[in-house]
Amino acid sequence: MSVMVSVFDARRTRTSEKYTAYGPEVLPMFVAEMDCALAEPVRDALVRAVTDGDTGYVGHGRALPEAFADFAADRWGWTVDPDLVRTTTDVSVAAVETLRRVIEPGDQVVVMPPVYAPFWEYVTEAGGSVTEVPLLAPDGPADPYDTTAGWRMDLDGLRRAFAEGARTVLLCNPHNPLGLVHDRESLAALARLAAEWDAVVVSDEIHAPLVHADATFTPFLASCPEAAAVGVALTSASKAFNLAGTKCALMVGASDRARGWFDALPTEVVERTGILGYTASVAAFTEGGPWLASLLAELAANRRVLAEELGGALPGAGYRQPQASYLAWLDLRALPWGDDPALRLVDEARVALSNGRDFGRQGVGHARLNFGCSEETLREGLARLAAPVALPDR
Repeated sequence: MSVMVSVFDARRTRTSEKYTAYGPEVLPMFVAEMDCALAEPVRDALVRAVTDGDTGYVGHGRALPEAFADFAADRWGWTVDPDLVRTTTDVSVAAVETLRRVIEPGDQVVVMPPVYAPFWEYVTEAGGSVTEVPLLAPDGPADPYDTTAGWRMDLDGLRRAFAEGARTVLLCNPHNPLGLVHDRESLAALARLAAEWDAVVVSDEIHAPLVHADATFTPFLASCPEAAAVGVALTSASKAFNLAGTKCALMVGASDRARGWFDALPTEVVERTGILGYTASVAAFTEGGPWLASLLAELAANRRVLAEELGGALPGAGYRQPQASYLAWLDLRALPWGDDPALRLVDEARVALSNGRDFGRQGVGHARLNFGCSEETLREGLARLAAPVALPDR
């Protein structure tokens, strides 16, 4: 049974941003939300909660920390202490509130563009200032069949940033929008640099359950002994199980230092966790494995379709199959669509993509495409994108 549903069927019943931001003539392939049915255990848990009226303030049990610890051990061989797990509404809140604990006003926080657009806002909301250390781009033209990613951290640049005063890194692992899964060696090198400079690494790992079979995810905190002492991980079931609106995320530590940061969080940070999100997350982590396996198989097939078909639809477009998630980073600089191709493609192709420039200056001429959809929808999107290629530049 397919996990994906028709985008047109979804649009008839769903009211989330993906399906309401544009008119019905536009194919929505932008925001990171999938056209999928809920995992049955998650759906059933939510129905029970609503039927039973269990929709109040979140409780103080250990069900979710323990469920995530079991999931992490089974999936990644990562030993998580449930006593060092806290919950909140979503990963964005987790990032801001963690940064508030580890920085002083005005402190430099490193981000590595091209990266998830809200990272800049997280830093400023927490009172810090952004220091950019861009990822090192791969050499040569993109090979659509290459799943080794090619991108990598600029460790020399990170050392320079620490030498110039930065004491915090906001890491994205797996890295959105590239689908890059940072290898253990790079993560350990970052951790050792952080330990050397008494810095902290806050690692957004929300896409970790969506790593594809030809890549290996390493949790930052498990990359080496130094990482456990200098880091905090942020994660959620929301991206893998399509639960963003239920509002539940986790902050994970591995040291007494992290325990101190968590204990200093305002009570409301934890109290604002959505009880339905908590319920759904427990079900996802404990019973969602078979559904997740089916999802990953469908995403892998779509990833391959893009590799096979993109060159024919958009000659000159650059694409590497992502190692994680359902987001494709498209290099469209060879096409006559200017610095912000997504802006033109909404009008000319009736396809909504994410603007590349939102992910940093390195995104000029790029766009992010969401292939978390049915193969039929993906092929429709490619056909629409191909239509305006021959149009003269304006």
